Amino acid sequence: MREALGRMRECMESTRNNQILSINPCFEISVPWENKQVTRRFLSREEQNMFLKMVEHNWYKEMFYMMFLTGMRIGEVGGLMWKDVDFNEKCLRINRSLSCQYEYGKKMLRLLSPKTHNSYRKIPFFGEVEEMLLQQKAKTDCLKKALGNRFRATGEYADLVFVTTMGSPVLRYHAEKEIKKVVKEINEQEAFESVQEQREPHYFEDMYPHAIRHTFCSRCFEAGMQPKVVQSIMGHQHYSTTIDIYTHVSESKYQEEVGKFGRAMEPEESSSGEEPEETTDPGMMQTFG
Repeated sequence: MREALGRMRECMESTRNNQILSINPCFEISVPWENKQVTRRFLSREEQNMFLKMVEHNWYKEMFYMMFLTGMRIGEVGGLMWKDVDFNEKCLRINRSLSCQYEYGKKMLRLLSPKTHNSYRKIPFFGEVEEMLLQQKAKTDCLKKALGNRFRATGEYADLVFVTTMGSPVLRYHAEKEIKKVVKEINEQEAFESVQEQREPHYFEDMYPHAIRHTFCSRCFEAGMQPKVVQSIMGHQHYSTTIDIYTHVSESKYQEEVGKFGRAMEPEESSSGEEPEETTDPGMMQTFG
């Protein structure tokens, strides 16, 4: 809005100078400024471990691990096929996204091209990715055998990596529903333990699938990965998206980085040429433990 108003103001000033208009009406217009900062949900390491511990016996355990270890969008997770998994090069190739829309009251599934050309990408195996894929393959094969003709992912969807307990493609709805169930279980357990321990409960904040993508990106930066590498893995078209939107800094990491600054006044060298005795900033001792 501000940029558009600036352009219009220039145009109107030109018309005034050329005596087409007597005044520039744009000078009377002001754009209200609100310094609003959007808070995007991401999980701390403690929250991440808590969530993964709770899904240990969940049907979607492998899927959630993959989301935390790859940063894929939920549509990309649903559209991932076994032909996209390269166990030789140890990587995943993102080539499509699963979309669900209602047209004239009927649910329509489609495998679409990724969001942008940058979304076509290769994600290396991090952490337990290979282990989770092998577990998922064995689990899906057993499900196909048990359900037989009732296995719902057929035709172009037959090669999908992640499916529901009935073999249907996994949609955003399934992920959101399961996440809410897991968060509810975590909070119920916390409520019980807080009563036993006679303390205030610390409830797990609600979250959506995209929060896991934010979390992965934050873990990459906490691990010291270069921003351009993270941008490539995330599939962002613009570098600013990676930096401005997806980079979340935890409080402990913030204090650690602040501690790197050191002192404004460096100690002077002694006249004898000897190295000055090292001093320790108590604040930095506390930061680095």
